[in-house]
Amino acid sequence: MKKSILIAAFATSLFATQVNAQSIPFPQPSPTTTISQNFATSKIELSYSRPSAKGRKVFGDVVPFGKFWRTGANAATTVTFGEDVKINGTDVKAGKYGLISFPGETEWIIVLTKDLNVNSVDAYKQENDVARFTVKSEKLADYVETFSIEVNNIKNDACDLTFEWEHTLVRLKVMSFYDERLSKQIQETMSKDSRPYFGAANYYYDNNKDLGQALTWVNKAIEANPKAYWVWLLKAKIQKGMKDYAGALESSTKSYELAKADNDDAYMRNNEKLQAEIKALPDFVPAKTKKK
Repeated sequence: MKKSILIAAFATSLFATQVNAQSIPFPQPSPTTTISQNFATSKIELSYSRPSAKGRKVFGDVVPFGKFWRTGANAATTVTFGEDVKINGTDVKAGKYGLISFPGETEWIIVLTKDLNVNSVDAYKQENDVARFTVKSEKLADYVETFSIEVNNIKNDACDLTFEWEHTLVRLKVMSFYDERLSKQIQETMSKDSRPYFGAANYYYDNNKDLGQALTWVNKAIEANPKAYWVWLLKAKIQKGMKDYAGALESSTKSYELAKADNDDAYMRNNEKLQAEIKALPDFVPAKTKKK
């Protein structure tokens, strides 16, 4: 009887030890990461695991040249585009894709696939390819210990999807076509009663569209909020773009005075900078001082 009790106690202790060990949060050798980057009018999202070199030779050894690679570790790597894009000249519809690659010594093949669970060569089916890109690899001066996929060099309509590890960099050029879509939406919205005048004027100015239309809208925004110094500053920039330098200086001065009253040093400096830029233009003609 005593022997049975001892065996039962030992088994209970062993089970408790195993349960406790299972609940200990050990670090992942290749930690999983999820990235969500605003781009154009939506987002690019990445989900992948990040292996580290740990003293090993990576490309040509850990990752053999010319062989299938899940482009990370553990689970499949995925990328989601929130809107239609063009990647290295190829149209790609908005959606979520598996991302795999075939690294080479001087160039890589990078594949977007419909299959979101491709993490081995046996699971890969070429007929599920959505797009395939052959890109030259670049040499990095600085060593990268941990594999990284990032969204870099972000502009309104373009960015780079970069892959970095060891001394290797590979990039995909991503382009957005939001301008045509957004311009249409602005025109449709501005025909309605609720009109985002400032946002529309700012968009037209930033994208060098019809500055006359931008000026009309920014004036409407000022009518709605005459003390909005940021709107006055935008008006000054639009007027500068239209070569109405006298008007631009007048609007900028108004913006400066309103910003000063609100103790906004940043906007005061922005106006000082704009006024200096205007006065330095080769075709700027100072206003004549009226005789008393």
